[in-house]
Amino acid sequence: MAIVVWLLLAEALYVRALRVLAGRGVRVPRGQVACWHLGLLLQAIALLSPLGSLADELLSAHMAEHLLLADLGAPLLLAGLRNPVLAFFLPRGALVAVARRRRLRAAFRTLRRPLVAIPVYVAVLYGWHLTVAFEGAVRHELVHVLQHASFIFAGIVVWWPALEPKRLRLRGELWKIGHILAARMLGMFLGMAFVLIREPIYTGVYDPVERRGVGALADQQTAGAMMVALDIAIMVFALAFFFWHAAQQHDRDEARSAAALGPTPR
Repeated sequence: MAIVVWLLLAEALYVRALRVLAGRGVRVPRGQVACWHLGLLLQAIALLSPLGSLADELLSAHMAEHLLLADLGAPLLLAGLRNPVLAFFLPRGALVAVARRRRLRAAFRTLRRPLVAIPVYVAVLYGWHLTVAFEGAVRHELVHVLQHASFIFAGIVVWWPALEPKRLRLRGELWKIGHILAARMLGMFLGMAFVLIREPIYTGVYDPVERRGVGALADQQTAGAMMVALDIAIMVFALAFFFWHAAQQHDRDEARSAAALGPTPR
């Protein structure tokens, strides 16, 4: 029930922001709105579909939850929140309250710096996959909620400097490719470990023999393969996406320079 309330509240806040902006004559691009709704849909699938119950029996289902929530859902939600929506997403009272918390804002500014965001992302990812932490999340619902929340937060932190949601237009900068590739490569080693380790890991919560007709080792390797495959797909996407934006930025800069110089004399 709490999950449904959270998803409906997030959607209501987003729709409210769109209406406020429309009343001011500001049009939000359809692609941006689509990113938000797709990200929210992935959150709903991860949390409300049969995948949630399967996660208690299969490691691969549990991993699919994390991939949908943090690796796919978080950056899509962030892209959907790009300004001007970000400035109107929270009601004015809540926005003012957050703005007054200078230490909180300073801490988040530090966290979203690339050289800080990547270590935070890696620490959260690997920390929750330690046996005691992962099995605790499977056994206790509140720990599981904390695990999901921290994965989403880590995903937002690591994608923030690349997607720059506070800007109206995404800047084309090639360093962003290296930033995303570094984060995904460091995370991919964990998926490779699941594939290469030759014995089941989380035997305290998952049957070490067979679950739903799937062997424990095969289930673990499937979970790792899913992580590796998604990491590779995201790296390819980041390479193409940010390179294209860098080319677009170069063309805009050249056009701006040409306009500043004026017409070429004959």
